[in-house]
Amino acid sequence: MDVPFNWTCPHCGRDTTISDERYQRGCTDCERDNADGHQRLSWEFIVCPNKECRKITAKAKLQTYEYVRVSTPGAPSVTVTRHYRKVWFDRRIVPSSSAKVFPAYIPEAVRSDYEEACAILDLSPKAAATLARRCLQGMIRDFWSVSKPKLIQEIQELQGKVDADVWSAIDALRKVGNIGAHMEADINVIVDVDDGEAGKLIWLIELLMKEWYIARYERQKRVREVIEVAEAKRSAKAADTKP
Repeated sequence: MDVPFNWTCPHCGRDTTISDERYQRGCTDCERDNADGHQRLSWEFIVCPNKECRKITAKAKLQTYEYVRVSTPGAPSVTVTRHYRKVWFDRRIVPSSSAKVFPAYIPEAVRSDYEEACAILDLSPKAAATLARRCLQGMIRDFWSVSKPKLIQEIQELQGKVDADVWSAIDALRKVGNIGAHMEADINVIVDVDDGEAGKLIWLIELLMKEWYIARYERQKRVREVIEVAEAKRSAKAADTKP
């Protein structure tokens, strides 16, 4: 991986740029005779440059490889290269979950389903997608007071109510692979997913948390601030007019 590169810290959520002094990587090979062949374990560390965070993020990847002799027509020598095969795991290990930290004013049940979906995303994408589906339904019912027998019906109720860009994201995602099947099935039924689909559902949940809950909170906060300023000015004016 080339440095510097843009990066978002999974601990504090800060967008930043990672340079050499904050990045380290390496690898080690196991070439002892074993039933699975040659193995390579690679790893990388990233240290958040935010002074209030400074936590590490660690990733690891273990994969099988074999040596392959490659000859080029007309060339006098033979090149030996590595050909990588099975990947045993390739994931972030610190923090163990990809869940972002969302404010406590978002309902606990919604945050809990989201965090659990993120925690098992690599281990069981099907189960993660099911939890993400339940989380999405919980958000719609809580935020929009919409309740229908099936998630797909609740989503359809949102058309015309949500921002056009948000609706486009929801509508586009439900047409991807088996995600539509997830939204049409009973909320507790586990449905197969293709590679990356559970991650896309989690991405949608993160988007909606920001577009719905956080945007509403920030809007209400600004309104309160405007009211407080106006009341302070009225109080000051009233005090000045007193004899």
